[in-house]
Amino acid sequence: MAAKTDFAQCVQQCTDRLLEDGVGALGLLFDLTSHRLVRFAVALTRHQQDAEDAVQAALVRVASRPRMLGSADCPWAYLLRMVRNEALLIIRRQHRSTPVNNLADLVTWCRVDELEREETYREVWSALRALPPEQAEVVVLKIWEGMTFSQIGRILDISPNTVASRYQYARTKLAKRLSKQTREVHRD
Repeated sequence: MAAKTDFAQCVQQCTDRLLEDGVGALGLLFDLTSHRLVRFAVALTRHQQDAEDAVQAALVRVASRPRMLGSADCPWAYLLRMVRNEALLIIRRQHRSTPVNNLADLVTWCRVDELEREETYREVWSALRALPPEQAEVVVLKIWEGMTFSQIGRILDISPNTVASRYQYARTKLAKRLSKQTREVHRD
């Protein structure tokens, strides 16, 4: 959990630098957060391109008004909320992109050479994409970002109990789907 807290502190430092140095420091924030933000946005949009567009739109807003991010109690949570809002706007406006069918589109941050590990990632991401977006976004924030139900609730503007419920439903669906895929692999 310390690593997750350290990440939020790193985002805070990048935000402070952005306020001090101006838009030229936006690259540091982008380098630090972009892979995580895209991963989160893909859980909502189901499309790599749309997820990247949501992240870009949020970062353009930050570039135009860095104080907006700088005045947030927790810039990392605020940035996640901004990306979520942009992703939801994109979903409402269009359904034009092709679904993410490639593991590399989802986990560009992870270079894996082992075939078995790659297959596992495919199975997990396939199962994650099968979840309703409301459940998938909770899973991404809980598992990959290590956030508490309370923190997730603040970002998604829902109660921690609703977050916990969505997480539990998602875990059940993921376990069922992944165990089914495992049984199918062992039969072959």
